[in-house]
Amino acid sequence: MFPAMRVKITGLDPHQQYYIAMDIVPVDNKRYRYVYHSSKWMVAGNADSPVPPRVYIHPDSLASGDTWMRQVVSFDKLKLTNNELDDQGHIILHSMHKYQPRVHVIRKDFSSDLSPTKPVPSGDGVKTFNFPETVFTTVTAYQNQQITRLKIDRNPFAKGEIFALNWFLEDPEDCFTLPKQTQ
Repeated sequence: MFPAMRVKITGLDPHQQYYIAMDIVPVDNKRYRYVYHSSKWMVAGNADSPVPPRVYIHPDSLASGDTWMRQVVSFDKLKLTNNELDDQGHIILHSMHKYQPRVHVIRKDFSSDLSPTKPVPSGDGVKTFNFPETVFTTVTAYQNQQITRLKIDRNPFAKGEIFALNWFLEDPEDCFTLPKQTQ
């Protein structure tokens, strides 16, 4: 996923074991198109049929709360695709739809149903965080050549015109901080 989402986690039990995961869910049931003369995204109809749920389990999982809190957690290895037949574990998204990434902190004792191909489990041992500033619209090709060049230059997974996000952080060093949780 480009740009990669990064979070700083606080408030975990340092001795408890946790998984960190991300999924990406539709914001609404609409399909969008970009209107160039007004520089706006407009609703273009109903959303395509839902794709199978995919969850990216952070590769450093399973780790102690202490380990997670000592580092910025980066999702730079997460890959997106619009191929509904994907068998590589990538998160499947439809082009021209709005999505919201969600970060999940899952205690080990609540992780029995955690799977890359099932929805994230729910319960007391699972905390989910949304960041409104990370909502994005998927595109398969950019009309702006400067954005295309930026993506190819900065995205290690870029293979020409592949899936990309339509939002950028002002400062690539920015990260989001998860609020403290009592647990």
